[in-house]
Amino acid sequence: MPDELLRPTIGAGVDLSVRPWRLMSQTYVAFFGGVISVTVIAFLNARRLGVAPDKRRLILLVGGIGLLLAAVVISLLTTDSTTSAGIRVAIRVVAVATCLVQLRIQRPMDRAFQLRAGEYGSLWGPGIAAVIGGGLIEAILLAVVAIAL
Repeated sequence: MPDELLRPTIGAGVDLSVRPWRLMSQTYVAFFGGVISVTVIAFLNARRLGVAPDKRRLILLVGGIGLLLAAVVISLLTTDSTTSAGIRVAIRVVAVATCLVQLRIQRPMDRAFQLRAGEYGSLWGPGIAAVIGGGLIEAILLAVVAIAL
């Protein structure tokens, strides 16, 4: 019978066959893809890290709040004198701020992953897919908001 003191606890309940992505790489997805893209990536990465289900739901909630905030920014900045570049910058700021909150939620389990000396997976494929897919969906949703005003 193994000693309870020597049993590893950091990896408890974590699937070690899938490799999570680096947290800071998610900021690129936020900058180029927007709130929806980074929320999808953060949610999937949290699952890979073994983040508790209530914290994963919190990531989705933060993403929803970020999307609503982006819609508010669109509605406030959509005037005759506002350039589209200013609106794009404001939406990217909202997406990166949303990402930073989501990273904060994932950080404890990411540190545990680092203690296990695991290797991170590549975010290139999923990141590009999220930027294109999520970015298109977000652009359509925000365009509908802008037209409705």
